[in-house]
Amino acid sequence: MKKIWFFLILLGCNQYINAQYTDIINSKRPGNSESPYSVGTGVLQFESGLFYGNTGSEELFSTINPRGASLFTRCGVFNERFEINGQIVYQYNDFQFNNTFKSSTQISGVSQLNFGFKYLIYQRDYINHSKEIRSWKKRTRYDKNRWIPSIGIYIGVNTNWVNTDYQESDMTPRVALLLQNNLSKRLIILSNIGAYNINNNNSAYTYIITATYSINESLSVFIENQGDLSSSSLNPQVGTGLAYLFSRNLQFDFSARAYLDQVNPGFITGVGVAWRWDNHKDELIEVKVEKIEKIEEEGEGVEGEEEGEGEGRNRKVKEIKIEEEEEEEEEVKSGDKWKIFNIFKRKKK
Repeated sequence: MKKIWFFLILLGCNQYINAQYTDIINSKRPGNSESPYSVGTGVLQFESGLFYGNTGSEELFSTINPRGASLFTRCGVFNERFEINGQIVYQYNDFQFNNTFKSSTQISGVSQLNFGFKYLIYQRDYINHSKEIRSWKKRTRYDKNRWIPSIGIYIGVNTNWVNTDYQESDMTPRVALLLQNNLSKRLIILSNIGAYNINNNNSAYTYIITATYSINESLSVFIENQGDLSSSSLNPQVGTGLAYLFSRNLQFDFSARAYLDQVNPGFITGVGVAWRWDNHKDELIEVKVEKIEKIEEEGEGVEGEEEGEGEGRNRKVKEIKIEEEEEEEEEVKSGDKWKIFNIFKRKKK
């Protein structure tokens, strides 16, 4: 019989905590919904695009051809759960009036300028069954916790520092509840409920539901439904598109959207790019562990032991581990719906 003494005394152990940051860019584009996850500290991200559309108005007997460019800037600050962001949109509208006398007019300028922040309130973790080797049923069992979403909140302000043709009388607040369900390694559902232009004649209470699916390491597609809860007709929109991951810090995208409102039908298309400056540093969290464990090993389980002991005894060893699983189930963090690319990321040490 052998006696083995293991003394594990671990004082001031430093462990890397990496809740939000991912090795691969997480872009909000090209859909309209937003993930509750931030881009991570030390990351400055730019998401820009061009758009062109055509909408009609039966009430005004007019056709509007909007076109322009947008820039969405994101920065992770303070901690991995917090992000500040801002968006600016430059728009050119060509109005064609088709009543008794045909006429046209154009307006252009900055149509939107807003700032805000979002914070991850609750992050849902999932069980990794892939390491289960004793039961095929357990290894392939679906984790019902995936139906419980991660939760974030967005708070911002719509400024009136825009062109006079697009200007509101006052600055107005905007808030949104952000939900994300990782239904599988490849499929994500994003749900947003928001209130915009609060305390204004143009107040809007909207919902957005987006399903994103990763085809392979580089290509992801989405389908999206959006509506106005403050309107009896909901003013529904349906959008779809794809994103192509060119490199870990660069993504290209294309999208198309149809306005299904009977009064103001139309469409809009867009192309865009997302790029990030990555200066992320892993956050060091001090974890203090004090443990002294005595382990006694009885028998070696070797054939030829004394009679009555059978084929040998099972070795009983209590192991104490402090480690990070390198093959942890890959999940999409942040979000934005294109975070699904992160299922292929490498774990950052």
